[in-house]
Amino acid sequence: MMVNIANPIYDSVFKYLMEDERIAKTLISALLKKEVVEVDMRRNEYTNGNRDKISMFRIDFGARIKEDDGSTKLVLIELQKTWLETETLRFRQYLGAQYANPENILKDCENDGYGIPMIAVYLLGHKVGDIEEPVLYVKHKALDYDGNHVTKGIPDPFVDSLTHDSIIVQIPRLRGHVNNRLDEVLSVFDQSQREVGNHQVLSVDEDKFNGDMEMMHILHRLITAASDSKLRQDMNVEDEFFSAIENRDTAILQRDKKIAMQD
Repeated sequence: MMVNIANPIYDSVFKYLMEDERIAKTLISALLKKEVVEVDMRRNEYTNGNRDKISMFRIDFGARIKEDDGSTKLVLIELQKTWLETETLRFRQYLGAQYANPENILKDCENDGYGIPMIAVYLLGHKVGDIEEPVLYVKHKALDYDGNHVTKGIPDPFVDSLTHDSIIVQIPRLRGHVNNRLDEVLSVFDQSQREVGNHQVLSVDEDKFNGDMEMMHILHRLITAASDSKLRQDMNVEDEFFSAIENRDTAILQRDKKIAMQD
């Protein structure tokens, strides 16, 4: 059965979605390909309420993940979502602030003074160059002078304090591809399911998720969001903002074309 859900690419809807701890665990588990035992939204959560030049939603999570040997490990998830192409400097500035934040330093006896390992997640509403993979994992490696992998003593808290892995999701590349658990979870972001003439709503086949309690929970929350008058108003505001951005960019392109012709 087809159901209408609120489009989670909107900042307001995505924030509403991720405020649910169960959903946050489901998404982060799928992204990391590890079981998330515990997750909490950190108090330095930030959204671009000023809407200066571009929409960028930022939110931080502390996630305790289960390792293959049964132990648990605390990691920071620095999640950034944007609709339109933006300068990478904006992403770097935010990550720099998190590296410098004293709250992100471990304070236990064994690793006191080391930074909490960080994973940066980018949910992009645009494509990245010619990269065709919807999800890209970028991981740092320890090498010696000759380019050989260093495994003895790795991972090390000092090294992990100064480097981080990244996960880049190209939302426009999703387009119905469901090959694994992450693809399944991200399918609710697939913009090819947008209703004609109404980008605020996606039309999703609920039957695809029969028996999957976590996905049904995500769908039900997005169905609730679609009928929430406050969230619909927030989406209208976002539409107005992006309409103004598009009109501005079109005017700039037309002006530049006119100047080029005159020259």
